[in-house]
Amino acid sequence: MDLSELERDNTGRCRLNSPVPSVCRKEPCVLGVDEAGRGPVLGPMVYAICYCPLSRLADLEALKVADSKTLSESERHRLFAKMEEDGDFVGWALDLLSPNLISNSMLGRVKYNLNSLSHDTATGLMQYALDQGVKVAQVFVDTVGPPETYQERLQQRFPGVEVTVKAKADALYPVVSAASICAKVARDQAVKNWKFVEKLQDLDTDYGSGYPNDPKTKAWLREHVDPVFGFPQFVRFSWRTAQSILEKEAEDVTWEDSQTGDQEGLRRIKTYFSEGPRPRLPHRYFRERGLESATIL
Repeated sequence: MDLSELERDNTGRCRLNSPVPSVCRKEPCVLGVDEAGRGPVLGPMVYAICYCPLSRLADLEALKVADSKTLSESERHRLFAKMEEDGDFVGWALDLLSPNLISNSMLGRVKYNLNSLSHDTATGLMQYALDQGVKVAQVFVDTVGPPETYQERLQQRFPGVEVTVKAKADALYPVVSAASICAKVARDQAVKNWKFVEKLQDLDTDYGSGYPNDPKTKAWLREHVDPVFGFPQFVRFSWRTAQSILEKEAEDVTWEDSQTGDQEGLRRIKTYFSEGPRPRLPHRYFRERGLESATIL
C-alpha cells in the first residue's frame, strides 16, 4: 500500500483509494465499513470501505477473508494483496485520521468526540463511493455506539441503500472483514513507517502495542514527554493515559491572572528558558523559527 501522501503530511487527514472496477459502476454492489486503531494512544485511526458487485460476493468470500484481529500480520498482507489482484471486481477506499487531528477535535473549544468523528468519517467514505459512481445497494457497518441509533442515522442519510449496522460485523459479513483488513494493513504500515516531525534524540521505535494499558507503551510515553511541549504528534494527547503522564512529568503553567496563593510550589513556565544545560535539543518550535535563548540583552 502506497502511503507516500501520508508520509508527506501526517498531521491531518489522508484519503487513499483503489481504482473503481468498471463492473461496480454497472451492477448493484455490497459495501462494508470498518476501522482499525480506535483505541490506541499512539498512531492514526483508519476507516476503510471495501465493495464488490453482489454477483461476485461469493468470489470475495472464496478469498477466506476474516476479522483482521484474528489474522497475523503476514496473513493480512497476503489477503490484501489478493484483493489488489482481484481489482477487476473489488474496490476499496480509506481515511487515515492522524493523532493530531483526533486530539485537536476532541479537545477543541467546540468538542467533537470520537464517536461523532467515527460516524462522520464512515459516512464520508460511503458518500465517496457513491460520488465515484459505485452502484451501492447494500451496506454493512461495524457499529460504534448503539447499533440501532447508528443504523437509523445512516438509513436516513442514504435512503436508497439498504443499511445494516451490527456489533462484530467484521466477523459476520465478509465484505466488512475485507474492509477491516484494508484498515489494519494501512494502520500497521503507517505506525511502522511513521515520520516524526520532531527531531527526537535517541528515538526508540519500540512502542509496544500502542494501547493505553500496555506497560511498554506507557514507558515510551514517559520517555518521550517534553516538559513544556508535551508529546510528539504521534501521540493522541487527548487520551487519559497521556494526560496522566503530562500531569506527573511535565511542567505546570502559571497563568498571570491566577491567584498567587493557588500556585505555591509550582515552577514557572519561564524556567524553561533559563540558562543551564537541558537534556534534549531545543523543541522544533524554536528551531523552525530560528529562535535561541537570549543570554545578553
